[in-house]
Amino acid sequence: MNFLAHIYLSGNNEYIKIGNFMADGIRGKQFEKYPEAIQKGILLHRAIDTFTDEHPLFRQSTKRLHERYHHYAGVIVDIYYDHFLAKNWEKYSEENLEDFVSEFYQSLHQNHAVLSEKTKNILPYMEKQNWLSSYQTIEGIHQILTQMDRRTQNNSNMRFASEELLAFYDEFENEFTLFFEDIRNYCSQKLNEF
Repeated sequence: MNFLAHIYLSGNNEYIKIGNFMADGIRGKQFEKYPEAIQKGILLHRAIDTFTDEHPLFRQSTKRLHERYHHYAGVIVDIYYDHFLAKNWEKYSEENLEDFVSEFYQSLHQNHAVLSEKTKNILPYMEKQNWLSSYQTIEGIHQILTQMDRRTQNNSNMRFASEELLAFYDEFENEFTLFFEDIRNYCSQKLNEF
């Protein structure tokens, strides 16, 4: 799961959302220096990643990409799945996607002091290019994948991965839909445990 799904799966607590969003840059026990609700978000993020990587439907999606993209296949499917979440947003939320995204950016600004340095550094780019809303379109996905490919000095070939998205669009969407029900239930249970 990528940024949009991680934020969505965090429920309504803005600090859990923030922790979940910035968790990738926080290693080991570094999370313990953050306020409790942010810690919960970081731990939820890690649980989501483990659940996702082990799920048979996610693995089925990545299998289609392994030959061309190798260990980047999972990263690409994370982006695809955020596309399907954004595209079908009204199925999963009564709140408009643009409003959801705008409120999240506002929350990041209001809580700037607790953000990790990595999060503070990417926020201006993320907001200017509106990453979270851009997931709705194939063009937006292509741009995100191209930016990610640049970060690997174009070694990942992710800039081409919208080709497979288009070629196997229905298969990826069906896998996402089934998978997302499972992960929503899992996260609801995890949030209750917190």
